[in-house]
Amino acid sequence: MENRSRDQWSERRRRSLFPGTGTGAQRREEASLSGMVQKLDQKLPVANEYLLLSGGVREGVVDLDLDELNVYARGTDYDMDFTLLVPALKLHDRNQPVTLDMRHSALCHSWLSLRLFDEGTISKWKDCCTVVDHINGATNYFFSPTKVADWFYESISIVLSEIQKKPQRGMPKVEKVEKNGTIISIILGVGSSRMLYDIVPVVSFKGWPAVAQSWLMENHFWDGKITEEEVISGFYLVPACSYKGTKDNEWRLSFARSEVQLKKCISSSLMQAYQACKAIIIKLLSRPKAISPYHLRSMMLWACDRLPANYLAQEDYAAHFLLGLIDDLQHCLVNKMCPNYFIPQCNMLEHLSEETVMLHARKLSSVRSDPAEHLRTAIEHVKAANRLTLELQRRGSTTSIPSPQSDGGDPNQPDDRLAKKLQQLVTENPGKSISVFINPDDVTRPHFRIDDKFF
Repeated sequence: MENRSRDQWSERRRRSLFPGTGTGAQRREEASLSGMVQKLDQKLPVANEYLLLSGGVREGVVDLDLDELNVYARGTDYDMDFTLLVPALKLHDRNQPVTLDMRHSALCHSWLSLRLFDEGTISKWKDCCTVVDHINGATNYFFSPTKVADWFYESISIVLSEIQKKPQRGMPKVEKVEKNGTIISIILGVGSSRMLYDIVPVVSFKGWPAVAQSWLMENHFWDGKITEEEVISGFYLVPACSYKGTKDNEWRLSFARSEVQLKKCISSSLMQAYQACKAIIIKLLSRPKAISPYHLRSMMLWACDRLPANYLAQEDYAAHFLLGLIDDLQHCLVNKMCPNYFIPQCNMLEHLSEETVMLHARKLSSVRSDPAEHLRTAIEHVKAANRLTLELQRRGSTTSIPSPQSDGGDPNQPDDRLAKKLQQLVTENPGKSISVFINPDDVTRPHFRIDDKFF
């Protein structure tokens, strides 16, 4: 049965790479994979904080480029997926001067200079930096996402090789280790279940970046529900560059920690619609690469800001919200405009060609004409993965941990009730345009409409 905790996006600080696995008490730091990596060359912070997110990178839990990722299928390759953010640098000391150099980068991206760091830190990370010599004779070291990822992969490979030479009872079996761009993907076998971890080396900051300061001045759906301190507790640099950026130097700002908090304020019916929409589009719009699940998540957050709270709180409006997300996605595609939620001046779709936009817009129109059928197809894919997972578990150990995709289901996953509701709306209103008014200037008006009639 799906574990409800997987869908909380809740922050989990772990000292072991294998949370929720193994037997007995929590392993000591010395026995964990990350602890062993730290011991290799003492690069990683000794006291580190990891952010574990439900869902792999392919699920859009972090804004990373998916082009270089190998394709893994739930049920065939893995049963559960997680993303683990591992700080290579932890810049939580407010007395530590930090230089985010955005002069060479697109919005929402930055270079990271180590110029103001102490000699010990520079010496430790020098081999993971690009070097820029200035005319005045000074040397600047820029923390390189590609070199950090290469170092991290090599270190993990060394540690895993040692673990496999001396396997310990209760340790998960390493079934696959692959480097996908700047991400390290590991599939672990625990009993008869397989868990995919997408491990991402990051730079962790406390506080809030100046480039996103204006966002805090606006009104948001989470106002009064959670505190500003919870939302702006920290941010990351993740190893991804803009479409015209320099891969060796450019990092992307990520607000994954904030998104964990915002998720608490989103209604279950809207989350169900989001999961359903993601299930429909994730394959349909995968080639050529244009729309990722993270884009869809950003659209959902914007919808939360625009729509009245009492409307979003309707428990039986999941079908309405699904139609709205599809319409919103179509609007973003046609206009090549999807603002980053935290840095709105950053348009995440501005790089798309007209040809790609029109191709995906046509695909999305076919979904919009019969959303119930496309949702049923997505549900059948999930059920097929469930059956495959259960069959593999029956062949394996009977003492495995629960699979997240078994028949118990997650209340936020798409189900037949939502498809039936969509079918009912279409059947009861033949030939009419059914949509959701997703950008209301006047919040006193209803937001669900059939043709020009609002209700």
